[in-house]
Amino acid sequence: MKVLILGAGYATRLYPLTLTQPKPLLTVAGKPMIDYVMDNLAAITGIDRVYVVTNDKFAGHFQRWADDHAKRAPFAFTIINDGSTDDTNKLGAIGDLNLVLQKERVDDDLVVVAGDNLFSEKLGAFGEFCRAKNAPVLGVYDVGSIEAAKKYGVVAVNREGVIADFKEKPTQPASTLIGIALYYYPRATLPLVAQYLAEGNNPDQPGRLIQWLFPRTPVFTWTVPGIWYDIGSKETLDEANRIFTRKP
Repeated sequence: MKVLILGAGYATRLYPLTLTQPKPLLTVAGKPMIDYVMDNLAAITGIDRVYVVTNDKFAGHFQRWADDHAKRAPFAFTIINDGSTDDTNKLGAIGDLNLVLQKERVDDDLVVVAGDNLFSEKLGAFGEFCRAKNAPVLGVYDVGSIEAAKKYGVVAVNREGVIADFKEKPTQPASTLIGIALYYYPRATLPLVAQYLAEGNNPDQPGRLIQWLFPRTPVFTWTVPGIWYDIGSKETLDEANRIFTRKP
């Protein structure tokens, strides 16, 4: 199994913090956000390579992080520079996913996760669930607020836990259950990424791929346990610092 960490954004809403440091390498409670991602992914058995896709501005930052992290954890890292220099020429998250698939000739089951997603709990059960289903899986989380749900992809599921509806950033969310940037794509579904882009669909916002995918093939959901944060602003960064500093 392979892992792809999305880290090519410029996080302009967090300026000036992210002018000289990529968002996943900003610290929360004393350690980089991406360390939380890796610590919790480590519970998934069978991961043999971790790809980190980033931009030309921050490729060196991630390489230094990976070289250091590899000394402490049994993972092989590949840092991939998508060549972008700012928001005007970025490839978008799905474009970056496709770049990695093509450049690295990935032919394996793949977990895709955003490098700025903070999880408080291990993700070993996510890996077990994905292997059991052998189908695309979306991590879901109840944000508990209709207003908060407007910022995400809102999910409806059937009795089997399969996505029945998915609306990206709806103005009137039907629920507070959202899809987060935690995905599983078995190897057989990877060619669909290129198909999605070839049809001219939006290359940004990874949830759009799920929105396109679920009418074509069953996409299962897995409820993320514990606390989850999407660090999109200084306010959520400050809140995460407070919460994770208190966490035992």
